[in-house]
Amino acid sequence: MDSKIQYQYSPDNLIKSEPNKYDLDNLKSDELVINLGPQHPSTHGVLRLEVLTDNEIIKEVIPHLGYLHRCFEKHAESLPYNQIIPYVDRMDYVAAMNSEHAYAMGVERMLGIEDQIPKRVEYIRVLVAELNRLASHFVAIGTYAMDIGAFTPFFWMMRDREHIQRLLEWASGARMLYNYIWVGGLFYDLPVGFEDRCTEFINYLKPKLKELETVVTDNKIFIDRTANVGVLQLGLAINYGITGPMLRASGLKFDLRKVDGYSVYPELDFDIPIGEGKMGTVGDCWDRTYVRVLEVHESVKIIEQCLEKLKKVHKRDKEFDPQALVPKKIRPKAQDLYVRAENPKGELGFFFRADGKSDIPFRCKARSCCFVNLSVINELAKGGMIADLVAILGSIDIVLGEVDR
Repeated sequence: MDSKIQYQYSPDNLIKSEPNKYDLDNLKSDELVINLGPQHPSTHGVLRLEVLTDNEIIKEVIPHLGYLHRCFEKHAESLPYNQIIPYVDRMDYVAAMNSEHAYAMGVERMLGIEDQIPKRVEYIRVLVAELNRLASHFVAIGTYAMDIGAFTPFFWMMRDREHIQRLLEWASGARMLYNYIWVGGLFYDLPVGFEDRCTEFINYLKPKLKELETVVTDNKIFIDRTANVGVLQLGLAINYGITGPMLRASGLKFDLRKVDGYSVYPELDFDIPIGEGKMGTVGDCWDRTYVRVLEVHESVKIIEQCLEKLKKVHKRDKEFDPQALVPKKIRPKAQDLYVRAENPKGELGFFFRADGKSDIPFRCKARSCCFVNLSVINELAKGGMIADLVAILGSIDIVLGEVDR
């Protein structure tokens, strides 16, 4: 009978499978280890935080990863370049268009066709990527407000995000994981009437954003809960490799859409918001939310400019084929290449190694902004209160699909 037993219980099983940094033997008097997670609601994905506390004060936070593996890099080593895009979608699943854009640019650069992409394709790419940036920031702001106890902004954000999801589903056929931006072009041109429907949505959204600022960033309870909490000094942010709204909230105007000037972003007019410490200290939780709210306004400006170009300069044409430059077989020359783009959460990068013989990459490594940004949580939380830890974690804006990739 013993040979048929598949699982033998042992009291040490949990400790062996999820080892803590701290155990009972090396805890001091009044120290306590608390596990936050790995249940989903408190941690923006399936994450476990091992928290060492002295009464209410946090002494150390150790993130434990690996509960939501996507196995992206191993999948990429066994698939042709064009078939990897659906797996790219599944890393940061709330900003899939932005991730696709970065990946497609990388493969196009390896093939030497990045300057040949038609302008209409480029403007459509930026349009859908900025719509997805709006949707990503809506999730970030809405769930963050709910983390702190405000339900109404979450419902408002999900309502407005739903309009974007329907627009992107109309364009691509998929609700969240789009496979729309292809190497060399697009899956399909925008549906007839898309530009007008998108303009209607932007006109609807603008007054809603003013309501959002009143209820969230200008709300006294929200300010008291986030100002001077989880302050990220600029020097520390740079040393940790922090990017995106987290870095800009610490006071540095660094946005790859301006710095690298990829796609048609150099032709568009938009600003780079930074944290100013209006309600507390530069780089605190409030500033990080404030920067995301301001970036929503900038994305709206970019979308309006793209729509103008798509309706007037690069108009719909019966002869236009968004797949004209899509290669049948992708076989780049032997090379190493790193390409990066400004995703809603920071710098998403792809490192490619091609051997020149195969249409399957020898190596395709993703540089996850969520993974890097999460690494600073111990510095932000150390010395703070337990009650502030969820507020600090929520302000980082992570998606565990990309952290564990």
